[in-house]
Amino acid sequence: MRGVIEQALAVQSPLIVDGAMSTELERRGVDTANGLWSAAALIDSPQLVRDVHEAYFEAGANIAITDTYQANIPAFEKAGLTSEEAERLIGTAVTVALEARERYRRHRAVSNSKSREPSNASSPTCTRPLLVAGSVGPYGAFLADGSEYTGKYRLSDACYRDFHRRRMQILSDNGVDVFAFETMPNISEVRSLIGLLTDEFPDLEAWVSFSLHDSDHLCDGTALEKAATLADACSQISAIGVNCVQPNLVADAIARISAITAKPIIVYPNNGDVYHPDTKTWTHGSEALSLGRMALQWVDAGASLIGGCCRTSPADIHDLAATVHSQRPR
Repeated sequence: MRGVIEQALAVQSPLIVDGAMSTELERRGVDTANGLWSAAALIDSPQLVRDVHEAYFEAGANIAITDTYQANIPAFEKAGLTSEEAERLIGTAVTVALEARERYRRHRAVSNSKSREPSNASSPTCTRPLLVAGSVGPYGAFLADGSEYTGKYRLSDACYRDFHRRRMQILSDNGVDVFAFETMPNISEVRSLIGLLTDEFPDLEAWVSFSLHDSDHLCDGTALEKAATLADACSQISAIGVNCVQPNLVADAIARISAITAKPIIVYPNNGDVYHPDTKTWTHGSEALSLGRMALQWVDAGASLIGGCCRTSPADIHDLAATVHSQRPR
């Protein structure tokens, strides 16, 4: 049986992944300068999380990633919540993403009924696959010290599994279509996540996207080809790629991954600004990009799922969707 990513790509290729959650929440007045980062909005402003998801669907995204990158039970407990409250908030993250999808579908149905004009793949009147991916961020994100950009941490296989298990179960129970193992900086954690996926979640698939030190290596120094080989060997891994990286690393990363696997390649880089983990601030970078312009090169190189990560916006995703689908047949 074909997985959900493969089925969606049979309808539309490339698929468009959404962009940054935290940037949009900040624009809506949410303070994300804390250990929970964008997940803090799940406590007081879940409707704003839903609004951001809906904005990305309106912009042309096929895939919404839940606001659970940093939403894990230990992080919520560290912030003073109970484990029961933490579990409820992780479920809320899925609920608001699913609500955003349904709100968008209803809006699109109304638009369809009123419009007689032909539509393109980035317009709200076009039938296209819409998926919700459950974000499973790395243990390094819980440390909240920039470790997801260094990979300089090590746990036992059992400890990695214990850290991720409950969040993945809640994401699954609440109806995500696919897991997003994203911003993964070290090979040991990826190995444990793949083991957990196959042992305890046999009916769900996941994509794996790595955080890179350079176009050849994960942040922990592991060769990208070695990491891609590990992911390729798992039948439940439906796409392999990179995210939360500088855009100038993407094309070479695609080349290295495509030499290893025939699976779909997913890329969603940052906008090119530079993050400073010590101060948790950003500065404008010379790599700041037009996602649409760069995405055409990435599609030609072999990527079939493309979006944005930190500092990208619905406007960027609209540019991406409109450019890609105006240049390439679906």
